[in-house]
Amino acid sequence: MDAFKLLSGLNEPQRVAVSAPRSHFLVLAGAGSGKTRVLVHRIAWLLEVEKCSETSIMAVTFTTKAAKEMKDRLDKLIGIAKEDMWIGTFHSLSYRLLCSHYLQAHLPSNFQILDSEDQSRLLERLIKSMNLDSKKWSASKSACYINNKKEKGLRPQDINNYDSFTESTWIRIYKTYQDSCERSGLVDFSELLLRSYELLRDQPQIRDYYQTRFTNILVDEFQDTNHIQYEWIRILSGVSSKVVIVGDDDQSIYGWRGAQVENIQRFIQDFSGAVTIRLEQNYRSQNNILVAANSLISYNNVRLGKKLWTEEGNGDQIIIYHALDDLDEARFIVSSLKEWVREERSLDQCAILYRTNAQARILEEILLENNIPYQLYSGTHFFQRKEIKDLLAYLRLIVNRNDDTAFERVINTPLRRIGTQTLERIRQISRDYKLTLWQSSQELLKRKGLLGSMVASSLKSFIVLVDELDQSTKEFPLDVQTQQVLHNSGLWIMYRDSKKEIDQSRIGNLEELVTLSRKYASFQHTYSEMTPLQDFLSYTMIDLGVENDRNKRKDSVKLMTVHGSKGLEFLQVFIVGMEEGIFPSQISLKKGGELEEERRLAYVGITRAMQRLTLTYAKKRRLYGQEVSYMPSRFISELPDHCVKKIVFNTGMDQHLNKEAMASSLIDKETYFSIGQRVNHKKFGLGTVINISGIGKDRRVQVVFKNQDVKWLVAVYARLSVQ
Repeated sequence: MDAFKLLSGLNEPQRVAVSAPRSHFLVLAGAGSGKTRVLVHRIAWLLEVEKCSETSIMAVTFTTKAAKEMKDRLDKLIGIAKEDMWIGTFHSLSYRLLCSHYLQAHLPSNFQILDSEDQSRLLERLIKSMNLDSKKWSASKSACYINNKKEKGLRPQDINNYDSFTESTWIRIYKTYQDSCERSGLVDFSELLLRSYELLRDQPQIRDYYQTRFTNILVDEFQDTNHIQYEWIRILSGVSSKVVIVGDDDQSIYGWRGAQVENIQRFIQDFSGAVTIRLEQNYRSQNNILVAANSLISYNNVRLGKKLWTEEGNGDQIIIYHALDDLDEARFIVSSLKEWVREERSLDQCAILYRTNAQARILEEILLENNIPYQLYSGTHFFQRKEIKDLLAYLRLIVNRNDDTAFERVINTPLRRIGTQTLERIRQISRDYKLTLWQSSQELLKRKGLLGSMVASSLKSFIVLVDELDQSTKEFPLDVQTQQVLHNSGLWIMYRDSKKEIDQSRIGNLEELVTLSRKYASFQHTYSEMTPLQDFLSYTMIDLGVENDRNKRKDSVKLMTVHGSKGLEFLQVFIVGMEEGIFPSQISLKKGGELEEERRLAYVGITRAMQRLTLTYAKKRRLYGQEVSYMPSRFISELPDHCVKKIVFNTGMDQHLNKEAMASSLIDKETYFSIGQRVNHKKFGLGTVINISGIGKDRRVQVVFKNQDVKWLVAVYARLSVQ
């Protein structure tokens, strides 16, 4: 394909990004600006015009879906040999590195990936074995601590703060967990990245090979990278490598899980000569929506700056509905959806977004009441379902007998008279002798008299079963192997004979897994010495396969968190709960940086809308069992007057919204306090008002004080002075 064809249909900044000489540069791509198209055409340009080798290109994405879309578009554009080019997520590419060099990475050849649920189960067991209070030292908190340290590139021995008892205990949990994973040949998601980074750091020959090979590195969604991901890219890029990053600092919304929006600016500093190309023309939304989004995000201080625009017309004004309560809010949305249907338009093009999943309950209730089909984007992923994890656990044990989490999951599934007491004996031997649970079981069976004859027989039968499943299916194709394990393990009979209605649907899901293994086996995979089964198991953990959409209703409203909407687009979008303390969240009101991330999140929500956008807030709502009065979100007052119109619950009439009216509505007329106001208390000192609840004598003010204490105070007695 010639250069003219590769550049045709692109706007000027897109053409500049696609055809730029090989160099380091940032593509600052606004929402809906065609960044995926630019990435795909850039890769095609490198291959077709610059005559770069397919093996010289690595493209990194954040989701499997994005990687697949990139491959499919490249295939349609120029036709490529996909396996020669490394295109995938950070995790899948790290896995590929570790598979090729497992010995140098100090891993067994049959290492397996630990998902977040199994990580928590393993931590629960280890915390109990350490005689720690599981409420204070919970598995979830432990997982957060460990993953956070790994994302910063820290092993237990690298953490220096031993002065604090709390910190030293967390370090001890981390080390115990790490030792257990080493014994079992398990690697969690954070470990994939850290271990592959350490491999490149500590093995000069391997590092030199990949730096020489990957002379063209492209990274999507760079604003979502964390510390270890940034360092991973830096160490891969050698002297001759040219790195192109695509990102949008205005859409960085994952700070709570380690993403560092500052990485975009670090890139410009660290990669010599890097320039910035801005993609500002939007191909998704009408102009009113973009003007509102630009106005909102301009209130953030930490940003590189860009301004979205479109050749489309202004379109409808943004509706801002002031609801009486959350019930009224839901009913207004339903009436809007009914009007949409009367216009003979599809519900599938509508989305309702909320800040937290707790807000979905009342929406679901009213949608059901009005027979409006909906699809909730928070269900259990296919590979996280109980029956699927059961079968995968048997397959994992076939590959690696020392996989403790898989062992615990199926040792008594189906029931085989191995109870908690027996399992605890196995765990005790594991703790005492630093053995895996499989090894501990074999040791326990050697010691006569420790188990009753029936229990010993059951335990021995389980060990024999796993060995037989391995030996009898080893030479089978992947799908036949999967099907044989499903039937011979007893899982099929267990679910088939169950009287529970849900278990009948589980049989269908298990059949789906067998089908998926058949489809997966039809592709070629080149991950070193991995068997097809090992490769498939890692795929189910990293790539999370395909959604099981058998029961999805096509023409249905989509319900999801604003976080979950990133990357999607809809003709009509509703964003509910636009209130101080909800959106922006109460926690974010304490820190300016977190408030800026909340504003970016609102920006992401607004830019999902193509034609119609409705923002709603309620005078009062019941959330987490309490009825609270909220003030309208500051984000509403940051939208320009001419782009919006307001509808009030008690009149049903439109009222034009202006900044002065919105600012005055933020002020509590009875106490003269407002959200964000600085106050002083004689005992607690300086603070900031973050919430107001109740009326009259019951009016309460929530204040975060300088020492980070948060207190509710009765306004009439608090004697707060305004600063």
